[in-house]
Amino acid sequence: MSRKLLITGGAGFIGSTFVAQSIERGDEVIVLDALTYAGNEDNLSWIDGEYSLVKGDICDTPLVKKLLAENNIDAVINFAAESHVDNSINSSNIFIKTNINGTHSMLEACRSYWSGLSGDKKSNFRYIQISTDEVYGSLALDSEEKFSETTSYAPSSPYSASKAAADHLVKAWFETYDLPTIITNCSNNYGPRQYPEKLIPLMISHAISGENLPVYGDGKNIRDWIHVEDHCAGIYLALTKGKPGQTYCFGGKAEENNLNLVNNLCEELDAIHPKKNGESYKEQISFVSDRAGHDLRYAINDTKAEQELGFTRKYDFISGLKSTIQWYLKNQDWQIQLTEKNLKTAP
Repeated sequence: MSRKLLITGGAGFIGSTFVAQSIERGDEVIVLDALTYAGNEDNLSWIDGEYSLVKGDICDTPLVKKLLAENNIDAVINFAAESHVDNSINSSNIFIKTNINGTHSMLEACRSYWSGLSGDKKSNFRYIQISTDEVYGSLALDSEEKFSETTSYAPSSPYSASKAAADHLVKAWFETYDLPTIITNCSNNYGPRQYPEKLIPLMISHAISGENLPVYGDGKNIRDWIHVEDHCAGIYLALTKGKPGQTYCFGGKAEENNLNLVNNLCEELDAIHPKKNGESYKEQISFVSDRAGHDLRYAINDTKAEQELGFTRKYDFISGLKSTIQWYLKNQDWQIQLTEKNLKTAP
């Protein structure tokens, strides 16, 4: 069944992948994106299919209401968010504005629109909030425990606190107003077109440019990694098969500590893009002061999504990492142009 989707943050890394998958399935897509540093029209240029791109802020409630009504929207998927932890530590204001106030604006616009619907159009409407495993806090390094949909929230950074607050708003709008909302929480994403400040693309760009590969602390902090295409496939399952009021977690079953990840990345680069002097890229690894409030370990148990939605993963981490590295090597101009663009537009 074809749907009319409003996808906020659809010019970002994860959002643009979801846009591409939705168009491939035959859905009509309206993208709303503020096109700030992490939102980039080039992230959509590779997509084979039609979509509408509107430059705008999710805090602009009248604009969101207009887009919902004029396009007869069936579902809203809210990817729009400030997401870089270090940035949130340095300056939290924009995280509060976008992640909390923006989510409130979206919920109110959707509630107004949904209240005016009737029949199947109303009962089938969905609001999907894209969240993160960081809202759950931290797990012990030597533990076998994993996050799940029933894990209590314990955010550690301004970023994760703002996402946790947004999740609570979404749950409240379901409980109070019956707005059919669904929340998804995911592991660390990786794959093509990820903003260069994130760990994997940062390490690739630093490696090939001869810069140090900065690893926080002792590098033993563990993350679970999910390929962006697998994550977006899971979100679509939540949209089409999920139950309103529910939360679904999506993981990659690929826990790796940061130092091992960087070592694996260097070994792959040594094999496919060797340095002229014959040295390993590992020689560029350096250790830097640990991040404030650095969570020790993330891991997700996504049994609920597997059993209730039929969620599966296409990528294992090693093959996914190899294909991701190859993409960045072939698309170095994309990363350079994006960095130069943001330097020009920086305040």
